[in-house]
Amino acid sequence: MEWMVMPLKRYADFSGRSRRKEYWMFVLLQLIIVVGISIIGVLFGGFSPEMSGGMPVGGGLMLGLFSLYFLAIIIPSIAVQVRRFHDQDKSGWFVLLNFIPYIGGLIVLVFMCLDGTRGKNRFGEDPKASETVGEVFN
Repeated sequence: MEWMVMPLKRYADFSGRSRRKEYWMFVLLQLIIVVGISIIGVLFGGFSPEMSGGMPVGGGLMLGLFSLYFLAIIIPSIAVQVRRFHDQDKSGWFVLLNFIPYIGGLIVLVFMCLDGTRGKNRFGEDPKASETVGEVFN
């Protein structure tokens, strides 16, 4: 759980490095929250059509929750991606690859799956180096 909320603790911190584990656990948390909001929308009838042609109450609730959630999470999402690029000794501006239609998101996905550089790089110490391996087996 600690890895899931670490990007929220470092809300607008665009410096330093982040491990793959931190990034992917944060993505998992986002998926869980989006599924939860969708379930709330279903429970309140957000997907059932309204006879008058308007939006059902559940649909408005779900749209409002998604909007608030997106506004709250956009900065830490970009920040953790920037730190992942820093972990690979790449500029944080690589995040702009997301804006390339069709293939930009795939390119960033591949970069998010790659391992970071070992040891110190120009963005800081290796985040994996601070952990002790023997701690897992104690």
